[in-house]
Amino acid sequence: MTSATGLVLATAVLGAGTFAFRLAGPVLRARVTLSPRVERLTAVAVVVLLGALVATSALTEGHGFAGVARPVGVAVGGLCAWRRAPFVAVVVAAAVTTAALRLLGVD
Repeated sequence: MTSATGLVLATAVLGAGTFAFRLAGPVLRARVTLSPRVERLTAVAVVVLLGALVATSALTEGHGFAGVARPVGVAVGGLCAWRRAPFVAVVVAAAVTTAALRLLGVD
């Protein structure tokens, strides 16, 4: 099997698996019931995982600290999102803050 054939096969298998997972939700929703405690824990787990992803992306670059400018930009974006600014405004505020700090020489 050539590498191109293997790549196409792996892509097809991953695509089929993704489709199966997405289809399983609506199909099994009527058959599987979760307790209210499990639903609450699942909701909390989603928030914790997203928070960890944001923290990792904001604070690290490669294997080290990303510098001060990026976390400050993320904090400004978070503040704008908390104040219910439009998504575009949140992204622009975070990017402008980070760019301005880097332009001023803050790493």
